[in-house]
Amino acid sequence: MDLFDLNGNEEGAKPLAERMRANNLNDFVGQKHIVAEGSLLRRAISLDRLGSCIFWGPPGTGKTTLANIIASTTHGEFIKLNAVQAGVADVKKAVETARDNLKMYGKRTYLMLDECHRFNKTQSDSLLPAIEQGTVIFIGSTTENPYASMTPAIVSRCRVFEFKPLSEEDILSALKKALKDRRKGLGEYPAEVDEEAFLHIARVAGGDLRTAYNALELAVLTTPPQPDGKIKVTLADAEQSIQRKALSYNEDAYYDYLSAFCKSLRGSDSNAALYYAMRLIEGGCDPMLVARRLVIHSSEDVGMADPNALVVASSAMYVLEKTGYPEGIIPLSNAIIYVCEAPKSNSVVLAKNAAVRDAREIRDDEGVPAYLRDNSYGDKEAKAASASYKYPHDYAGGWVDQQYLPDKLKDRVYYKPSPYGYERQVVENRKNKGKK
Repeated sequence: MDLFDLNGNEEGAKPLAERMRANNLNDFVGQKHIVAEGSLLRRAISLDRLGSCIFWGPPGTGKTTLANIIASTTHGEFIKLNAVQAGVADVKKAVETARDNLKMYGKRTYLMLDECHRFNKTQSDSLLPAIEQGTVIFIGSTTENPYASMTPAIVSRCRVFEFKPLSEEDILSALKKALKDRRKGLGEYPAEVDEEAFLHIARVAGGDLRTAYNALELAVLTTPPQPDGKIKVTLADAEQSIQRKALSYNEDAYYDYLSAFCKSLRGSDSNAALYYAMRLIEGGCDPMLVARRLVIHSSEDVGMADPNALVVASSAMYVLEKTGYPEGIIPLSNAIIYVCEAPKSNSVVLAKNAAVRDAREIRDDEGVPAYLRDNSYGDKEAKAASASYKYPHDYAGGWVDQQYLPDKLKDRVYYKPSPYGYERQVVENRKNKGKK
């Protein structure tokens, strides 16, 4: 059976992930914290009172699907753009169409913008008035943190919904449904999939349902039929379809190895850290996961005792990403040894935790001291206050005693250097400057 003959029309030519896309909230997979019965978003959709919002999360977690469901269940018009391809002219045309729909038919228009973090300031500014006036209901979809990657004026006028990677259980259920579905899925094929093959695809997909669907479809379409005509998808077929070997240890052992790797880094045992890293990788773990943990530990457990550890670990992760396995394992091993043998200090983590605690708990009514504020466009009083700022480079050694924290926190000391490695030099530098 040929995939393109499925259902006898163009629907069969679409990838499985597209064919299985949910068209109502009852069939929507995952994100219960967003779309559960009684949730804010679900109530807003059912009442057709959804305001502008941004869907933020990893690929394959349902952002576009949910936007399409909103389009099909509300009574408004729906316009879809991609920020990579759309220009200011496209935005203006969409806004004009929305204005006509509202004026002539009393219908609201939903503007769905994929990859919305790619919108530049000019494009965003052209859309902002329409969002403010309610001419369009903006629905942005992005894999990037909108608070860091998008124009603040847009984000402040939207409710941000964070999508999480799907659980293995969610993906497993969706895969089994797709295999049996004769109308949209793979039910027309005489295929059987071993449970361990299902589990492998669900686990390795990393919360991305699109990746899981693609792997299942490839496995079914490329596995030769048996003499009786049935297609039997085994674990080996699943490994090839998703290009990842199954772990040679169970889930409990996986977390034990990962924990042992992290604690060996912290304990400065390069032999143990190397062993556990290679055990993870040879057992089927993605080497990038090991590299990411290494980068975190280079700051968490080494930190300012040897600031170069972060540079070495980050460089190894970059090389691994660009060269892949197995060549990238060499610089990764180099970095593991470096981080292990480096002097240890957790002063960075302690400083961060203390600063976060104050940022969350202490109300700062006065804010930034007047002489530290941006007074480029301030009044005479503000400009006068800025004149009291002491420019450090006007003083010997490029340092001058000056209060930078708000009054309520002026005596706080978050970073306390340890007596190890480079931090000994930090302590000495502070003594020379007369600092705490």
